[in-house]
Amino acid sequence: MEEVINGILIREVETKNIMTKSSLPVGGYSVNPYVGCTHACKYCYASFMKRFTGHKEEWGTFLDVKHWPEIKNPKKYAGQRLVIGSVTDGYNPQEEQFGNTRKLLEQLIGSDADILICTKSDLVVRDIDLLKKLGRVTVSWSINTLDENFKNDMDSASSIEHRIAAMKQVYEAGIRTVCFVSPVFPGITDFEAIFERVKDQCDLFWLE
Repeated sequence: MEEVINGILIREVETKNIMTKSSLPVGGYSVNPYVGCTHACKYCYASFMKRFTGHKEEWGTFLDVKHWPEIKNPKKYAGQRLVIGSVTDGYNPQEEQFGNTRKLLEQLIGSDADILICTKSDLVVRDIDLLKKLGRVTVSWSINTLDENFKNDMDSASSIEHRIAAMKQVYEAGIRTVCFVSPVFPGITDFEAIFERVKDQCDLFWLE
């Protein structure tokens, strides 16, 4: 399937394995249910992926929806760090239609993996039921400003207020949360203001 939906080129693609051995400092595996990201962040480091995927479209204007073989032995990943969303956001707006990230989480139940979800979305609250079943889960939201106008100039992801509200819901559900201040904009990013805003619903505060 290939079609344009709301200005985004959507393709459905087959992949042999959803897990990619990670070279990130956190180790384990990178798990990306999609290729591309429709948040279209102006500072996005993941745009380099186009070199490997062959996409000619501008980053942020396409999304490949992956289809992978079902994970039949999730315990294979017991104790491993799985980073969901290292070069995409598994909770992009299209996730509401395609449900790839929810399907992935369902397949990982019983794995006892150490799961880190990286997002800029509030859609993650939809899956709190699965996150509680998985147990060893951390959800990280990128927040580098409290200025919604500046944020809107930088990306088309969920508003800062929606991210913070989602963080509160996830935190109150007993799931570990992270505020990831990245990237830092010198003279713009106000660490203290962000910290004060999230400190009561955040287990960890990361800077990059």
